[in-house]
Amino acid sequence: MVLPKVSRRESRAAAVGESAANSAANSATNSAVKSTAKSAVWLATVRSWRVVLMAWAAIMVGLGDERPAEAARPNIVWILVEDMSAHFSCYGEKTIATPEVDRLAKEGTRFERAFVTAPICSTSRSALITGRYQTSIGAQHHRSGRGQVRITLPKGAAPVTQQFREAGYFTCNGSWPTPPDRAGGGKGAPVETVAKGWAEGRPMTPGKTDYNFDWPTPIYDGADWSERKPGQPFFAQVQLHGGKYRDAANWRQRAERLLPSLTDAQSVALPPYYPRVPGILDDWANYLDAVRFTDKQVGEVRRRLANEGLLDNTVIFFLTDHGISHARGKQFLYDEGIRVPLVVRGPGIAAAAVRGDLVEHIDLAASSLALAGIGRPAGLPGRELFASASSASAAPPRDAVFAARDRADETVDHLRSVRTERFKYIRNFLPERPHLQANAYKDNKPCLIALRKAHADGVLDAVQQTLFAPRRPAEELYDLTNDPWEIRNLAADPAHRGTLETLRERLERWMEETGDQGRNPESREQFASDMRVYLMDMKRNPERRSEIEANIAGQGFAPIDLKSIDLDKKTAP
Repeated sequence: MVLPKVSRRESRAAAVGESAANSAANSATNSAVKSTAKSAVWLATVRSWRVVLMAWAAIMVGLGDERPAEAARPNIVWILVEDMSAHFSCYGEKTIATPEVDRLAKEGTRFERAFVTAPICSTSRSALITGRYQTSIGAQHHRSGRGQVRITLPKGAAPVTQQFREAGYFTCNGSWPTPPDRAGGGKGAPVETVAKGWAEGRPMTPGKTDYNFDWPTPIYDGADWSERKPGQPFFAQVQLHGGKYRDAANWRQRAERLLPSLTDAQSVALPPYYPRVPGILDDWANYLDAVRFTDKQVGEVRRRLANEGLLDNTVIFFLTDHGISHARGKQFLYDEGIRVPLVVRGPGIAAAAVRGDLVEHIDLAASSLALAGIGRPAGLPGRELFASASSASAAPPRDAVFAARDRADETVDHLRSVRTERFKYIRNFLPERPHLQANAYKDNKPCLIALRKAHADGVLDAVQQTLFAPRRPAEELYDLTNDPWEIRNLAADPAHRGTLETLRERLERWMEETGDQGRNPESREQFASDMRVYLMDMKRNPERRSEIEANIAGQGFAPIDLKSIDLDKKTAP
């Protein structure tokens, strides 16, 4: 995979930061001088106002190089978790306890209805970092723009870090330290001897980006905020592996060492569209243990900020990049795929608050810039979540949220949705394709293997069987108040015709107004370019590679020629 390298801060951004730091230092010095002026001994030497002013000026010059106080501007931290829905205690999860995320919720504001605009890693992250719909910037296909045919952002769009860097912030993106399976490079004692406090004092390593576009300048200054100048405010992304832990063959063994106990598979509560068969139950229990470990890591992040004296001046956003990876979750537009947890804690954020307004994850860019006192770029569609009602930047609450799914790896698809507080409308533009069409990534997950076996064994009920229908309805409509699991499609119900037509028109208007680039099929050149990279990544896994090639052929595409591949060559799309 060829992507621009992330380098150190640019000299221009550093100069801006130094200038801002000096300005803040002068402000901090003012406070220090006022305190000093209260000294009776010093006041005794003052004979005139002229002497006072001269002494003041001398002190200002002497202290002019002092670093600004940390409280000058707030730090912004995004804790971003992979492949996880809102299965936390504060969101109503009963099987497990998640005290650290619950603590953040008590100290801050929890959003009950937060949604991503894309249910897959790269498309969701491309939207998040730019604050724009992935469909508006041409980043709607998963893992696209990685080969010879590149993707560049349209004019005016840029990663939000650009605004932070120009304002003097240090920007970083790191993976939170995770204990290895064994100490000492795998040859030492079991991990329990190093797991407790293992992350203490360890800096983050470069974190996941996964953006579907090129960028002209480095996005991040480093991997960890410890690399910044003394007192410099920072914007940091903390990447947590989250739900992906459960995919590893040895996750259960690792979880035994990392957690005090394991979740009992028989205790889990499944959605009604999944069968209670051993493989599904075991996988869900492993997932919940990944949630518990994620919760521990959230506590580690909070403790580090507290230990370094940063917590009180840091706004923490906790969220995931999309929902659980499952048959109706990741890659799909049901709430299992697009509804995510969102908890915000920090200065100026209401404590123990729960908000029910509809939120899109692209709102984080506008909100983070506003909290840092940085002006928002023109055309940024996100809302400022904490703007006061009287503020000029305040926007009315959303009455709907939108989401899109397009090609995922080798599997072509085209779905759009609009969700209000009560209704969800999904448009399947390729209804002739089955819901569970072949996809090597998903088909090799334990949950899908178990689900297909249950189907073959004939143990699925009528609701569960719909996952294996050979076709999908062109339109889906769900009453979320009376059908939160989205299993009763009302699109053909005459009683809901008015709602169907209203949401259909609303979705079409959104696609038009936001310049949805997915309305045009992906070019064969773009598809072949990305598939070359994907297949080359599988050169050490010939069985998976053959499976992907079969899936490509099954969709009517010509075989991908790998002999002439040149991944270093960049051409315009």
